[in-house]
Amino acid sequence: MMELRGLEKSYEGNPAIQNLSLSVMDNEYLTLLGPSGSGKSTLLRLIAGLEQPDDGSIQLEGEDLDGRPAYMRNLGFVQQKYALFPHMSVFDNVAFGLRYRQEDPLQDASEVHDRVSRILELVGLLGYEERMVGQLSGGQKQRVSLARTLVCEPKICLLDEPLGALDANLRERMAIELRRIRAALKVTFLHVTGNETEALAMGDRVVVLDKGRICQVAAPEEVFSAPTSIDVAKFLNAYNLFPGRGELDGFAYSGHLLPIKCDARQAHFYGIRYDHIRIITGNDDGAGFKAKFLASEFEGARIKYLFERPDGGVFEAEMHLGEGDPITLTPNEFYEVSWDPKEVLLFDTSGELLKSNARGEVAK
Repeated sequence: MMELRGLEKSYEGNPAIQNLSLSVMDNEYLTLLGPSGSGKSTLLRLIAGLEQPDDGSIQLEGEDLDGRPAYMRNLGFVQQKYALFPHMSVFDNVAFGLRYRQEDPLQDASEVHDRVSRILELVGLLGYEERMVGQLSGGQKQRVSLARTLVCEPKICLLDEPLGALDANLRERMAIELRRIRAALKVTFLHVTGNETEALAMGDRVVVLDKGRICQVAAPEEVFSAPTSIDVAKFLNAYNLFPGRGELDGFAYSGHLLPIKCDARQAHFYGIRYDHIRIITGNDDGAGFKAKFLASEFEGARIKYLFERPDGGVFEAEMHLGEGDPITLTPNEFYEVSWDPKEVLLFDTSGELLKSNARGEVAK
């Protein structure tokens, strides 16, 4: 549906978007993940027509959008700060785009009423028509902002950190609602977020962005299990990453030779996911080492255990409570931490993934 080709954007000589190309499909939920300053919001503003690229093109259904003003692109934009009119009711906020759009404003009061009522029912706000913005909760304001965008039937809905201002419980509920609403309308959503959990949970595909460049585009399961670079693995906040040197029979790291089931001589970094770690007291045939326990963090459905690595860094292990009872550990005591070598990821000297697992020969 939408094609981004070779987009470039700089501010005072500093690149914000660099040679970025991406295909956005019909009827998909696409999440865009990256750290602060990665270019996520800039990209959204370029697509929306609020900024113009220095180079490259944006096409929607085969039509070039270059130079076309924002109001003529048939795209919706939902902002983190809601951008609602405080002096208007919920109904009038949602109806505003229909009544006052630049092209073909809708004057028929009954049609405005019908379309606003349908979209308010979809977002769960039917009966709130006469409420003022100041009488709404954060989640309700977000729904009004979304309804105001969707009532105009955009081809693509752009969401800039739409859940960022909500508390954790409400954010989780709204995430479910956004997916439900998108599926009901069959409108493509392009959702920008700096939250890796949100990006993985909501996207049909995830785009990982850093320094204005796309690092990886894939289904959430693939991004999580096989990040294509050290940078992507760091953004996911789910991997222990060790620097070292790959050898024929293992990976040399801080005085340890970590077992792997392949020739690792091209490897310079070694990664293992938090939830693949075992904390053991007896003998074990996996890869691992002894580490000093520092502390644990209770995070609801899971517990995170923090250890001191042999090189002085912090090593994390994660246990989901549905998989067993919590382990009681003594601070400053040493414990064996272990994992299956088949779950290891190997990265080359530039931080690029060498392989998705250690089950065979190293290959890019």
